[in-house]
Amino acid sequence: MNFKKIGVIGGGTMGQGISEMLAAKGLDVLLVEETPEKLDHAYNMIETSLDKQLEKWAITKSEKKLIMSKIHKVIHFAELGTCDMVIETISENLQAKQEVFHQLDQVCPSNILLASNTSTLSLTEIAGSTKYPERVIGMHFIYPVAKINLVEIIRGLKTSDETFEATKAFVEEIVDKRGVMVHESPGFVTSRIMCVMINEALHVLGEGVATEEDIDDSMRIGYQFQYGPLEMADRFGLDSVLAALERMFREFGELKYRPSYVLKKMVRAGHLGVKTGEGFFKYNKDGERV
Repeated sequence: MNFKKIGVIGGGTMGQGISEMLAAKGLDVLLVEETPEKLDHAYNMIETSLDKQLEKWAITKSEKKLIMSKIHKVIHFAELGTCDMVIETISENLQAKQEVFHQLDQVCPSNILLASNTSTLSLTEIAGSTKYPERVIGMHFIYPVAKINLVEIIRGLKTSDETFEATKAFVEEIVDKRGVMVHESPGFVTSRIMCVMINEALHVLGEGVATEEDIDDSMRIGYQFQYGPLEMADRFGLDSVLAALERMFREFGELKYRPSYVLKKMVRAGHLGVKTGEGFFKYNKDGERV
């Protein structure tokens, strides 16, 4: 399958990262958001990301200009009918995702692949809202998208072999990342393991064993993680981590997935991490730790 134009639904952190990465690979990207204001914000955040790379001489001005020219702002789903693939990156809400895929089913011909960047939800349930569930697949990119060379490719119950092979080729030959096949299971591989580690770090914090800084330094320096578990949670979004843990706790019924009360307290307080400027640590508007 020839991939030239990709739709990306959702202009949050993951949507921005995926859009920037695809445009840098030379693909045309149709970026979709609910409102013009949110769309402008997402577009501006991508430009800010490129400006940071420009400051570090990682890219040139002409490269930045070329990447931005590949990203097109879109409000209406109907425009996605000309894409070769559409990737959904909205928040982890099953009903919201099902509604998105139902709408996509109305405007995208049956040959267009529909992918979800979900980290925990059932692809079978998401695909159930479409007439062609065989073309629906999970494609879970990991934050930060540009730096992590792994994508989980998740098959739903009715995902066809052709859809899987085309998606794997897209991930490995065009996006140039390692694609691993995952059979549907709550949390898949990466989220299931990382959320348990984050949850255990929260238990350690709640018991007063160590401070936020020392917990993160222990894992970041001691085990060469890019971020410690608490900063990782901040960057994922504490509300997203809570939702993932609650879903896995419901599905598996095992205590290791029961969310720490510290996490619940932070979410209730509205301290969601980078997206709100404060979580376990504080961040500026560019997402850098203060």
